[in-house]
Amino acid sequence: MKLRKLILSLVIISSFTAIAQPKIKDTLISYVEYVNPLVGSDSEFALSNGNTYPAIATPWGMNFWTPQTGKMGDGWGYTYDALKIRGFKQTHQPSPWINDYAAFSLFPETGDLKINEDDRASWYSHKAEISQPHYYRAYLADYDVTTEITPTTRGAQFRFTFPESERSHILVDGFFKGSMVKVIPSERKIIGYCRNNSGGVPDNFHNYFVIVFDKDFEEVITWEIEEGKDSSPRVSKEQKAEGYHVGAAITFKTKDGETLIAKVASSFISPEQAQINLDREIGQDSFDQTKAKAAAAWNKELGRMEVSGGTLEQYRTFYTALYRVLLFPRKFYEYNADKEIVHYSPYNGKVLPGYMFTDNGFWDTFRAVFPFFTIMYPDYLSNVMNGLVNAYNESGWLPEWASPGHRDCMIGSNSAINIADAYLRGIRGYDIETLYEAVVKNSRSKGPLSSVGRFGAEFYNELGYVPYDVGVNENAARTLEYAFADWSIAKLGEALKKPKKEIALFRERSLNYKNVFDPEIGFMRGRNKDGSWASSYTPDKWGDAFTEGAAWHWTWCVFHDPLGLAHEFGGEEKMRSRLDSVFTTPPTFNESYYGQQIHEITEMLVADMGQYAHGNQPIQHAIYLYNWLGQPWKTQKHVRNVMDKLYSSAPDGLCGDEDNGQTSAWYVFSAAGFYPVTPGTGQYAFGSPLFQNVKMHMRNGAIFEINAQENSEENIYIDAIQRNKKMYNKTYITYEDIMNGSKFDLIMKSEPNLKRGREESSKPYSLSKDNLNGK
Repeated sequence: MKLRKLILSLVIISSFTAIAQPKIKDTLISYVEYVNPLVGSDSEFALSNGNTYPAIATPWGMNFWTPQTGKMGDGWGYTYDALKIRGFKQTHQPSPWINDYAAFSLFPETGDLKINEDDRASWYSHKAEISQPHYYRAYLADYDVTTEITPTTRGAQFRFTFPESERSHILVDGFFKGSMVKVIPSERKIIGYCRNNSGGVPDNFHNYFVIVFDKDFEEVITWEIEEGKDSSPRVSKEQKAEGYHVGAAITFKTKDGETLIAKVASSFISPEQAQINLDREIGQDSFDQTKAKAAAAWNKELGRMEVSGGTLEQYRTFYTALYRVLLFPRKFYEYNADKEIVHYSPYNGKVLPGYMFTDNGFWDTFRAVFPFFTIMYPDYLSNVMNGLVNAYNESGWLPEWASPGHRDCMIGSNSAINIADAYLRGIRGYDIETLYEAVVKNSRSKGPLSSVGRFGAEFYNELGYVPYDVGVNENAARTLEYAFADWSIAKLGEALKKPKKEIALFRERSLNYKNVFDPEIGFMRGRNKDGSWASSYTPDKWGDAFTEGAAWHWTWCVFHDPLGLAHEFGGEEKMRSRLDSVFTTPPTFNESYYGQQIHEITEMLVADMGQYAHGNQPIQHAIYLYNWLGQPWKTQKHVRNVMDKLYSSAPDGLCGDEDNGQTSAWYVFSAAGFYPVTPGTGQYAFGSPLFQNVKMHMRNGAIFEINAQENSEENIYIDAIQRNKKMYNKTYITYEDIMNGSKFDLIMKSEPNLKRGREESSKPYSLSKDNLNGK
């Protein structure tokens, strides 16, 4: 066994070396070896280092699988410091704050059967755990059983290795809030459904599952737990159970080292569709064949970003981050018996044709996740846009935070930003007229939840801001996000040749950010309906007029007009000075709005970066604003510092909530050397690339390349740039540069070039600059 482990270690080290040495030709690269799905799992309610779990899945899979250390229904389903595993569950959880839905689990045991999840939980160790995107393995010490999992899009295979035992069991737990199991011994099969959810589902919501085993059952029991009686399961010899919380257990006789396979799939449509998914995605494949297919799926996508000239840990961190970006929004559609794309609607409960996607919060993902898809996955993004059309047609509103249907979480109408960016970048194949209708409707009123449509729209549209004193919470933050969405709608309207008056209205509203900026103090702040400034204000007051942040973080949220914001400051020098102070001002805070020190505040404090709070989204782009302010070298310094200090591939390797891949997408872009500060412009602000070479393989066959051979831990500053061997003086690259397969050669130095990037012509897009040019 020790020799086998040594050989395996040498194989893994060899594969790492192959990627670390890009000059070695014809070397098979397995990118999944770099990825650590445990990243971010060393988290808890009080402090987030990601708030993630190991998602064993295929890219954007309808179902994920994960080991379960937490109690059923606990949003922290797997935490790295937990000592025991109590199940291996199918999960759809996008965030612990949103929680899970449609979860059920499998769990192997030996000896006396234990049903209660606390009683059955087994000791395990990370020393005997393997976690990769396409494969998970854990040893359950209490039962001497090894569990392995490998996924498909809508299913998985389990391989259990048992000791010699007269009573080896596999327990299927249907979870609470309504479940059913039925055992069919003649077919070695268990079918059932689970209905657990945390909101956002119609009344007829079910997740139907089917599990097929490769060995006859010696014994069958089912069990039921009544609500409020978790410790008192009622056991039966009946082959079917249905109720609040039910499950089944099947028993086998096993020899030492005997393996037992369970093939699993599920469907939100019907039991018959679950069987179709199982037959189509797994069929007669062995466990190892499914594992190879899942690895190939990941390697194909991860390999589209090819990096070299970094350290082993940098490769691990990069590909782990890229894995996280490729998980959400998940596919929520299936292929019926005629291979037609259909979906169960989480909005009206009907089975309808077409695409559907879910588990996405645009408040997070508009910033970098969707801009990444615009570049790297235009075909996938086209399908997502079709899903948005269907969601709007089925509910009357665009989903701003879906899991699986509308959820009352976060602020803004940020779907407009990514819809506009997709269309303006030439992505087609969906009904853009319906989506335009939807974003305009969003701008007029609140929807069925405060997170859908625009809460406070009547005030914003009349006064030009959401007032502080009219009962609409987080009003200044809403004003800022509505303004950027309005700019996006105006740009989309121009492309669609909408009436000039309508375009002008949204363009004018996009300047509403000025109405919540106080030039006397140089911060955004809440404003009362009568025009006076809110009196209960300090720049470090979290919440209140803002969302999960303070004025220190939200003042920079003028994505579409940084130069206009500089004008409001009284000039670029004053704005630079305030931005500089973000990193030097002590991290004081006022938590009175929340009544406690929320975890986002704690994450700012422990980072030791002043008022900069990278663990939450509002300020993540601010580092890049120096490209607009004539000092791009400060962007380069801060970007590298954040990448080096706040990211790793370890279980505590993130610095706040991951939030559907956004925090990882920031790293993927930044490590490549650029960032989409303003989705919709097709421009990406330069930072400081982490690697000596980055190649991005486009869907159109082009290869975009950033080459920085002198790049190192010391050489973090861009001294000069060539684009296709011609000098290039701008502080940004364009979508066309990327799609056309341009090559950028960067000369990196240890000292900043204080002259480069100061000219007005070097700066990225800004609405005020656009207006001055008569556009």
